[in-house]
Amino acid sequence: MGVIRHLLDNINQASERQPLIGMFKPVIKAMDDFFYGTDKVTSTPHILDNIDIKRYMSVVILGLLPATLAAIYFWGLRVLLVIVVSYLFGGLVEVAFAMGRKKDVHEGFLVTGLIFPLILPPSTPLWMVAVGVMFGVFFGKEVFGGTGRNPFNPALVGRIFLSIAFPSVMSVQWQTPFSGGWGGFIHYQNSVDALASATPLNLFRSNGVLSPYLDLFFGIGPGCIGETFRIGLIVGGLFLILTRIVNWRLPLSLFVSVFVFSFLANHFAPTRFAPPMFQFLSGGLLLGGFFMATDPVTAPFTRAGKWIAGIVMGALVVLIRSLSGYVEGVMFSIVLLNVFAPLIDHIVLDIKYPKVIK
Repeated sequence: MGVIRHLLDNINQASERQPLIGMFKPVIKAMDDFFYGTDKVTSTPHILDNIDIKRYMSVVILGLLPATLAAIYFWGLRVLLVIVVSYLFGGLVEVAFAMGRKKDVHEGFLVTGLIFPLILPPSTPLWMVAVGVMFGVFFGKEVFGGTGRNPFNPALVGRIFLSIAFPSVMSVQWQTPFSGGWGGFIHYQNSVDALASATPLNLFRSNGVLSPYLDLFFGIGPGCIGETFRIGLIVGGLFLILTRIVNWRLPLSLFVSVFVFSFLANHFAPTRFAPPMFQFLSGGLLLGGFFMATDPVTAPFTRAGKWIAGIVMGALVVLIRSLSGYVEGVMFSIVLLNVFAPLIDHIVLDIKYPKVIK
């Protein structure tokens, strides 16, 4: 560590003398903070929250580790390359904006850079991964001012862009997961052309077929890279709740809402609306509910707002999955709630504290 400290000090000194090196000061500062933490302290009292960027980043990445390791097992070592491409090209956008604004590089992208690959089909071309993550970071966050000012989840913005721009790649080309032995830990990728198959949601929409619940629970079936190993997502999500990184109200209300609405709808139209347990264990509901809908920047911050957002989001997921042209409604419902989160909080505060607001 002493060598790194010496190297960073030399680069910092050179940045003061050389304007060209000085342009990369945000990158140097980010590396310094990563290895040694910040040297900034305050002497005046201030209010503290249980969430800060570094802690949030670290705990969310730990929560995603089971799903990420399972993704490599199911889809092969190519998953690692997809993650590297996501970090590299999304990070380039972050660094470019930090240099242009002469501000520090925020660590928040370390979460976005991992979540984005996990919500992509395993066969997504690498150039498409690069385009999608750059679009998401640029239009989902940086144009609004960067971390903490983004109204949308940048990973979902990139995913929706790819779904609209390249629908066949993002909704048709699915590969069968590896299984048995070391699985994908000793393979790069399955042949998509030879092993293409439909996801459980597609099978129900087209043929009314319900995949076995145990297969869905343990990830045996096609799907996006990080969404199929549901037991790992549940463990990771509960870990976020226990560490108080995630408020339990929003995911609980979301899951209960999906159960209730799908139960009622399935009772009246069983061929159109899937049953509750299938809705819960299929698609990206668990990944989105625990790791994206709960983003502290884009989700409602009031307790009542979280309940409202979860209920509305659950209804939207069931409706979009069953009645729209898209078989998956999680990403669209989260982005729609991102739009209305400030309004929800405003209404809640206006009702609860009318004199303060007015």
